[in-house]
Amino acid sequence: MKIEQIYTGCLAQGAYYIVSDGEAAIIDPLRETKPYLDRLEKDGVRLKYIFETHFHADFVSGHLDLSKKTGAPIVYGPNAKPEFDAIIAEDGQIFPLGKIKIKALHTPGHTLESTTYLLIDENGKDHCIFSGDTLFLGDVGRPDLAQKAANMTKEELAGLLYDSLMNKIMPLADDVIVYPAHGAGSACGKNMMKETVDTLGNQKRVNYALRQPNKEAFIKAVTEGLLPPPPYFGMNVAMNKKGYESFDKVFNNGMRALTPDEFEAAAESASVVMLDTRDSAVFYKGFIPQSINIGLNGDFAPWVGALIGDVRQPILLITEVGKEEESVTRLTRVGFDNILGHLKGGFEAWAKAGKEVDTIHRISAAQFAEIVDVNKDIIIDVRRESEYTAEHVENAYSKPLAYINDWIKDINPQQHFFIHCAGGYRSMIAASILQARGYRNFTEIEGGFKAIAQTNVPKTDYVCQSKVMKI
Repeated sequence: MKIEQIYTGCLAQGAYYIVSDGEAAIIDPLRETKPYLDRLEKDGVRLKYIFETHFHADFVSGHLDLSKKTGAPIVYGPNAKPEFDAIIAEDGQIFPLGKIKIKALHTPGHTLESTTYLLIDENGKDHCIFSGDTLFLGDVGRPDLAQKAANMTKEELAGLLYDSLMNKIMPLADDVIVYPAHGAGSACGKNMMKETVDTLGNQKRVNYALRQPNKEAFIKAVTEGLLPPPPYFGMNVAMNKKGYESFDKVFNNGMRALTPDEFEAAAESASVVMLDTRDSAVFYKGFIPQSINIGLNGDFAPWVGALIGDVRQPILLITEVGKEEESVTRLTRVGFDNILGHLKGGFEAWAKAGKEVDTIHRISAAQFAEIVDVNKDIIIDVRRESEYTAEHVENAYSKPLAYINDWIKDINPQQHFFIHCAGGYRSMIAASILQARGYRNFTEIEGGFKAIAQTNVPKTDYVCQSKVMKI
């Protein structure tokens, strides 16, 4: 028996590849199928099942393409109603795989169809669970994402989740291994650990949700402090449930190389977003006017989903030469399939063609320390509120990047301001959005708060609500 966790850091997502006696199963695959097909060919095994723990909200599964290419059936848990052929498992149903068995445990709460898969080894012993978004390490799945579809409140769903955990998961032995669908950084939970594998016994000891004294306390604990879900979540659920364009077709469209003249002509449409995936340290020195910078060297796909929102949005790509394939692939993982092509030769080709170029005004933290007056200057901190409340520049405003489409209207374009995040990745995203919308009277700080913290700029953990809420 072999179990491989295929972890994708950008999405904080774990897919699983299981092999026993010439047969394989894959749980919660990502959109691109080649990595799985390569494993199957290398191991000389047949894919027997594609298991889905639920209709995912934060990424588009590769279940349909993988099924078409291998003939393996897709398996969902009870209550699932996909608009394509699939096996809808019964609670407790056993799926033989080589010398092992996989048992479907219906665990609703995160969603109504959420299912945990229990692997029973060759000796008939409970070996591990693939818990999807039912049980994370340090947390449980948020119960607010399926409210509309389930016609239930988040409290009611949290109650279902409690029953699922107490009746199906907690009775399992402490040495059972937990393989969750996500880790720290995913928006599907709020308190996940950085580890990606643990024992159930340790989770019983350290997971705050599993340690609640009763159902009422559990519901209160798991429903408090939930941030609004990113706007693309509902669209990804619909794609996973209804179906989508094949990855190969979307990939080929995105890999269409456009000359600077062709790119410029395509960009003239008011509906097109020019997405520059280069590093912020390169982007600010020169970029195509109106383009948005979301660098590949960060949480690229989740930020695209959070800020662009509509997966149907037409996108033109500007990438570092050689990063076109990665950029397209990572966009498709979150359902952004309307990629019109990429700039052939990257930004350098654009500049050599004599096209218009823009820049961002960026200074170092040391320069910022020399010129800033925290009692007079406007300073915008685009980190999460939890980062801001831990420590921030004195008198800085808390304006998280995730909500830029809401707070941008509060900015006075005639009044200069400084902007920073933790290290420069998020503030450059914000800077590019601001500049694309006509705000130019600002200065972005290189290295963000990490660099500022090494200077003599006054810092505090005191939070003034007026500073948090309004400029």
